[in-house]
Amino acid sequence: MAAALGEEVPDNEDYYALLNVRREVSAEELKAAYRRLCMLYHPDKHRDPELKLQAERLFNLVHQAYEVLSDPQTRAIYDIYGRRGLEMEGWEVREIQTESERYPSEKTCDVLRYSLGTISVGIDATDLFDRYDEEYEDVQGSSFPQIEINKMQISQSIEAPLTSTDTAILSGNLSTQNGNGGGSINLALRRVTSAKGWGELEFGAGDLQGPLFGLKIFRNLTPRCFITTNCALQFSSRGVRPGLTTVLARNLDKNTMGYLQWRWGIQSAMNTSIVRDTKTSHFTVALQLGIPHSFMMVSYQHKFQDEDQTRIKGSLKAGFFGTIVEYGAERKISRHSILGATVSVGVPQGVSLKIKLNRASQTYFFPVHLTDQLLPSAVFYATVGPLVIYFAMHRLIIKPYLRAQKERELEKQRESTASDVLQKKQEAEAAVRLMQESVRRIIEAEEARMGLIVVNAWYGKFVNDNSRKNEKVKVIDVTVPLQCLVKDSKLILTEASKAGLPGFYDPCVGEEKSLKVLYQFRGVLHQVMSADNEALRIPKQSHRIDADG
Repeated sequence: MAAALGEEVPDNEDYYALLNVRREVSAEELKAAYRRLCMLYHPDKHRDPELKLQAERLFNLVHQAYEVLSDPQTRAIYDIYGRRGLEMEGWEVREIQTESERYPSEKTCDVLRYSLGTISVGIDATDLFDRYDEEYEDVQGSSFPQIEINKMQISQSIEAPLTSTDTAILSGNLSTQNGNGGGSINLALRRVTSAKGWGELEFGAGDLQGPLFGLKIFRNLTPRCFITTNCALQFSSRGVRPGLTTVLARNLDKNTMGYLQWRWGIQSAMNTSIVRDTKTSHFTVALQLGIPHSFMMVSYQHKFQDEDQTRIKGSLKAGFFGTIVEYGAERKISRHSILGATVSVGVPQGVSLKIKLNRASQTYFFPVHLTDQLLPSAVFYATVGPLVIYFAMHRLIIKPYLRAQKERELEKQRESTASDVLQKKQEAEAAVRLMQESVRRIIEAEEARMGLIVVNAWYGKFVNDNSRKNEKVKVIDVTVPLQCLVKDSKLILTEASKAGLPGFYDPCVGEEKSLKVLYQFRGVLHQVMSADNEALRIPKQSHRIDADG
């Protein structure tokens, strides 16, 4: 479908926003919104040739939006593929649907074909707190603390689908500690046997261990319960070492899972745990009885609902090996990076600091062992040191870098959408000129009944006290378009970007926008500020401006 006058409709045109209807709009509501805009933009209502030409274009655009959304088939295609799907032939749409079923989205492809890697570097910094005596220092010829890397481990795994039911997983591992090292490689083939389960065969080999053969089976017993069984045969110079692990899990409620685990082999044990995960917290309690380790563990993590996805956590683990208390935090420092630090204090383990950086699918882990004793000074520096370093780096390096990166991305986005924005601006200005007569009649009717009159309305980016000094206001006047949407002393806007409304356009592409409205209802001034994608309904008592203010 082509737009009128041979002009193309921008790919980002939102038909729902153009008609000011919800995505779940009914046929009756859609028809009412369409008729209202048809009355506003009908070419026969305008005698001026220029206005008539503009009205014809907007009338056809509204008609095109209604045609697409009123037909269930084209509406479904538009909801999934946008205008690109509407411009294709039937066989092309079917081809896209087939590809979508095979690879639902780019994000899903990343899940199906991903590479996970971990790099761990162990650091021995005990010389900072557990110093040798002066005689030993004199013999060594140095009084400076010795910080050493005593172990390192690198692991990588790649998972890729072979067919719609078969997946191959290739993983490898290299490690070294105190001058001794080794590695291993594993290949697993997984087949989905039904909607309820799958099976996996594993083969492995390494220089520190002999061949490994394993079989893993997953099965949904009920909609709320599943079981996993993993059996393995490890060949070594000491003979064959069999092992068997079985896990039974059940959904206790919407956010809670219960697990029972039985492990037989080199380190036999029975373990039970309960995990509760909600939007704001993650709680785990576990009990294990086994050889050689038996313990009880409780951990809690609080999730802050901020843009940096900040989390703080703490745990207590006690058993035959001793007691360990851990506490820490993690925070998102960029779009694909999360930085975390954990302090571990235990008997007889001592004090350690664990730093972790997740970058996309890679994890970098740096466990720093500070002391074998429980020294308050080590606990203090392990806690305060990372905080001071983080806030200094965040203020001096990370924040300026992210700000510059965002500005570069915004500049590229503005350049790529400049022609579309100019076209939308011209459409909006034309729509406002066509609305003038209708708005005059609406205001007269609202004044007669002491109804809703939009005094002033602005849309775009507003500057507040928290904004940077060099930021500028980027808003457009939308008083006329909003008044035109008033019906029976009510104004209702749906949950969609307001840039798609008749008479609107985006004055600051890629930046956060708001709508500020100053209106009069029953002779009293009201004011409201609404986020771009937030639904708005006026008048409301809470918008009223007090006379004293």
